[in-house]
Amino acid sequence: MLTILGFGMIATFLVLIMLKKMSPMAALVIVPALFCVLVGKGSHLGDYVLKGIGSLAPTAAMLMFAIVYFGVMIDVGLFDPIVRGILRFCKADPMRVVVGTAVLAAIVSLDGDGSTTFMITVSAMVPLYRRLKMSLVIMTGVAAMANGVMNTLPWGGPTARAATALKLDAGDIFVPMIPALAVGLLFVIGLAYVLGLRERKRLGVLTLEQALGRPDGEPEPEQALIASAGAGSTASGAASEAVAGSASGAAADGHTVDAGDAQAGSREDDASSEILDPRRATLRPRLYWFNAALTVALLTLLICQTLPIPVLFLLGAAIALTVNFPHMPDQKARIAAHAENVLNVSGMVFAAAVFTGVLTGTGMVEEMARTVVDSVPDAMGPHMGLVTGVLSIPFTYFMSNDGFYFGIVPILAEAGAAHGVSPLEIARASLVGQALHMSSPLVPAVYVLVGMAKVEFGDHTRFTVKWAALTSLVVLGAGMLFGII
Repeated sequence: MLTILGFGMIATFLVLIMLKKMSPMAALVIVPALFCVLVGKGSHLGDYVLKGIGSLAPTAAMLMFAIVYFGVMIDVGLFDPIVRGILRFCKADPMRVVVGTAVLAAIVSLDGDGSTTFMITVSAMVPLYRRLKMSLVIMTGVAAMANGVMNTLPWGGPTARAATALKLDAGDIFVPMIPALAVGLLFVIGLAYVLGLRERKRLGVLTLEQALGRPDGEPEPEQALIASAGAGSTASGAASEAVAGSASGAAADGHTVDAGDAQAGSREDDASSEILDPRRATLRPRLYWFNAALTVALLTLLICQTLPIPVLFLLGAAIALTVNFPHMPDQKARIAAHAENVLNVSGMVFAAAVFTGVLTGTGMVEEMARTVVDSVPDAMGPHMGLVTGVLSIPFTYFMSNDGFYFGIVPILAEAGAAHGVSPLEIARASLVGQALHMSSPLVPAVYVLVGMAKVEFGDHTRFTVKWAALTSLVVLGAGMLFGII
């Protein structure tokens, strides 16, 4: 019964958000609360929710101060040279833009933190997507898949969890998987190429002057997006075109855009122009190298795990605000400017705590896992590596990494050991589903991605799930082909 209710709760949540019948935040709270009552444990709902909130509170704190930190870095112009470099590479070609998104997300993912990756990638790429009228859903999908493959780094989380759960060395798990993961990353880049060609076919290849409505021959085309907040007529014309392009892009993905959405798109487009305006008041060119050194130091300490991540970003945000904006009114203005993102993301994290708290506290996760594992035929015993790889795709989407690696993987390893399958093979196979995991509604970082990109979570899910699942299957196939799994 718990198994049926567990799958029913997940299915109800996904249907409601994908059909846009409820907002993700409301669905994450109301759906599990109702199912908790159906299970007959409504009296324990408070305990489940508080336990879930307690487990996710450090993540919410980290995201809160990370958003403030990277928001300040964007305000002061730290990432402007990166955007200029991307512009020179992309040359307003949609195919290059999408491929550049995948490459940038993969490179930034080396820090091992998905939220950081998405904040940097979205900050650099969103103005370009909006100005070229490209689909932002493609950007969020490609970034999530690239980060998912790279999330298997030993300091990224899943590999360390698998090593801890099975008492193995993380290097013994990860290093042999590198060829298969490399194939997965190449597949994501190849998919980005195909999606980029589709966007190129829909939009055509534009010069930056055409994209912004600038007269041909106007100087500094590479910096057109950076300087797009110049003359009022040019900016407003480009914003109007961007709204129309956003509407056509949404229509191409099967979505509709009403007048209110169009106006919102215009405001977002104007906001992106202001963020990259080379004359904005928040720029701090004299402090550029200080801010760069602070960011490098912060990411280095994060990778080395010198301090807990929430503490690092708390200190980083405080230092960045104090040095760049020494006057109190300016600090309040910067905090207020990023308050919407902070509230949206942290609110979603705490709402997700209700979902995970009920799913775990009622025992639905354990029953679902045991039912699926028990349904594996005995004949598949010698192929438990393959079974683990396949099961990791849905399991890491519908449950947290902690629940999967500490609750399910040991059961799979025990079943594999009975048929001569080594724990190392099980551990490696368990990494396969990470490409899809990063778009799970239970992963806080995905709300950073869709929130900063102003993309509906249901639209992101509808677009990304099929491609991310295919990416995971490619990694699994490569692992079997190379004899790793």
